[in-house]
Amino acid sequence: MNALGHELAHTPSHKFDLAHMRVLLEALENPERKFASVLIAGTNGKGSTAATLASILQASGLKTGLYTSPHLIRINERIRIDGSSIADDDFAGTHDLVDRTAERLVSEADLPWHPSFFEMLTAIAFEYFSREKVDIAVLEVGMGGRLDATNVVEPRISVITDISLDHQKFLGNTLTEIAREKAGIIRPGGIVVTLPQTPEANDVIGNTILSHNARGISAVQYVPPLSPNSAQYLQSSTHEKAGYLARYPLQVKGSQITIETPLVGRHQLRNVALAIAAAEELSHHGFPRISAATIERGVRDTHWSGRFQVLPATLDHPEVVFDVAHNPAGAWALRSTLSSTYQDQPLIFVFGAMRDKSISEMAEILFPLADRVIATYVENPRAASAAEIREAAKRVATEIEEAPDVASALALARTAAGTRGLLVVTGSIYIVGEAMRVLGARI
Repeated sequence: MNALGHELAHTPSHKFDLAHMRVLLEALENPERKFASVLIAGTNGKGSTAATLASILQASGLKTGLYTSPHLIRINERIRIDGSSIADDDFAGTHDLVDRTAERLVSEADLPWHPSFFEMLTAIAFEYFSREKVDIAVLEVGMGGRLDATNVVEPRISVITDISLDHQKFLGNTLTEIAREKAGIIRPGGIVVTLPQTPEANDVIGNTILSHNARGISAVQYVPPLSPNSAQYLQSSTHEKAGYLARYPLQVKGSQITIETPLVGRHQLRNVALAIAAAEELSHHGFPRISAATIERGVRDTHWSGRFQVLPATLDHPEVVFDVAHNPAGAWALRSTLSSTYQDQPLIFVFGAMRDKSISEMAEILFPLADRVIATYVENPRAASAAEIREAAKRVATEIEEAPDVASALALARTAAGTRGLLVVTGSIYIVGEAMRVLGARI
């Protein structure tokens, strides 16, 4: 994280309501109204969906903003235009404008306190996208939806990805409560793209669509059947085993195209389907340059770091897989992909997580696959210590070793993996990001 990112991360943690966010944006002359947007909420897959959709829009010749969170290594990653992160000078200048505006509003009693980290960053993204005159921005909701700072926009389309239990402290203890927060991005008379999921989530989303007189678009037609004849897995040019592309034919906008996605894992087929459905819908609502050919190219060119990303073996380290599996649903997806891809190699896990996550459940899902687990800690106030992880995983029989930091955990894991083993770095995005930095992996 750069110095400015460190400063932002230590702003007061008051949670704005949307009225306060709108006061800030009005003082900035409402930058969020100066570009079209797509708003994406969900528990798992919203980042992958956002990255895929942004790649499609960029392939269609549209100047495309992408706002995601959190970041792997540098805060600039969260704000991108056509795949490039915001430059340090642009970040600093935009932060200065938003910060001075907020301080004035507080001094004049128009705001009760200075914006929190996420509200500041969201306002910076909106101001930057407005100034750079993007055609459209793809916005990933930070947490929940209904009261998230991103939810001040009027999106052309809302997208809801798979919903599961996460952030219960803030969003509720049941799928129904959490789905209600996610469905808060649906607009009266608006368009929402989604897929069938749990009955609880389906009921909430369906009832919200009905009560808002919105139009629901199902992406089911873009999810390939999971049979050997309909979805093939081809070798990637970067790796003979784990870097597989899903490849399958698809009818899109009256044409048959071939979908090849670099996002690994069957769960990613649902995220790709949501992105394709959203892109096709946008093509009928002001963006005619989106075509079957640009959808095909955009999916193929998607880059989304830290999601089953493979770093081939070198003389310095064994083969490494980085995957952000930060909740039980993500852990199940990682387990499925590892089980289908790596069947004979010893698995050595480097694992770290935030204290407020379901560590014991994630451990019970993932750790039985491992020959050895190295529990570690990353510098973050919310992070669980290695000892806390080991205590949470006490019902798992797998050997768990403690390391004080990510670098030392990687050193232990390299020794344990030897020449045959696979090193899997997973859990919090902060653990994955730090490991990628240490090992020099591409972001």
